[in-house]
Amino acid sequence: MNKKDLRIVYMGTPEFAVPSLEILVENGWNVVAVITAPDRPKGRGQKMIPSPVKEAALEHQIPVLQPSNLKSPEFLEELQSYRADIQVVVAFRMLPEAVWNMPPQGTFNLHASLLPDYRGAAPINWAIINGEKETGVTTFFLKHEIDTGSVIFQEKEPIHQEDNVGSLYERLMERGSKLVLKTIEAVAQGTVTTTVQDESKFKHHAPKIFKETCQINWEKPAIDIQNLVRGLSPYPAAWTVLEGKTCKVFQTEILDENDPHLKPGEFESDNRSYLKFQTGSGKISILELQLEGKKRMKLEDFLRGYQLKKG
Repeated sequence: MNKKDLRIVYMGTPEFAVPSLEILVENGWNVVAVITAPDRPKGRGQKMIPSPVKEAALEHQIPVLQPSNLKSPEFLEELQSYRADIQVVVAFRMLPEAVWNMPPQGTFNLHASLLPDYRGAAPINWAIINGEKETGVTTFFLKHEIDTGSVIFQEKEPIHQEDNVGSLYERLMERGSKLVLKTIEAVAQGTVTTTVQDESKFKHHAPKIFKETCQINWEKPAIDIQNLVRGLSPYPAAWTVLEGKTCKVFQTEILDENDPHLKPGEFESDNRSYLKFQTGSGKISILELQLEGKKRMKLEDFLRGYQLKKG
């Protein structure tokens, strides 16, 4: 099928979904409409801010739909009017069957894991939190149960020891966009073959991250705490309580030492160059943090303006 003959409706909201939209447009594919979240109030002035995907769509003069209710007859009628042959979903909310089953060639989704493992809303975070050495991206056709449809393509991506969720997010975002392009090309050429997900490979859930998920449990081993910090940095960030205040932790280092006089969660500091916490097994040095009411900063900068008490 010719590029201009394949009518594509694209659905996505955050920054992660922008490169996939851009790569389709830049390669001449016919994106006839974009579906994204409604504008949201932000900041002190509560100014209405469009999603990153909406901004990208408007730059390319693509019609944008922002339904609050994906099941409303008005939205379904408008969506139908674009006569999509296929729909592409990247980082969007759960779709009702009336939407994903509408185009004749179906709807495919880009997911940032090697499905069936890490189904859910936060696969990048959880892969790092769980200490994985590898993840990837998957395109698959949507069906009723979330993240369970037949796989079209998968590509692996290593997780490096120095990675946090920010660096891995960037790489998967770019790799995922190329996989979306590869998938669309296969659809147009009629060469798509799919594989049913192997349920025996489903080991981990990847649920949404909540504040309580981010609290550091100092009873755990140092490696688990380090992975939690990496898997939540730079956002939403792991946190603990430091002298009665919430303290976000962005970067740590595992130390090959223990202190029998310190209990897990207790710390020592020279108030100049180090802040070391005892864990359930080993010590962790805090390298970058943000105390409640202060800016994010390197530890040495923080200690120049803040004196910690013992313990």
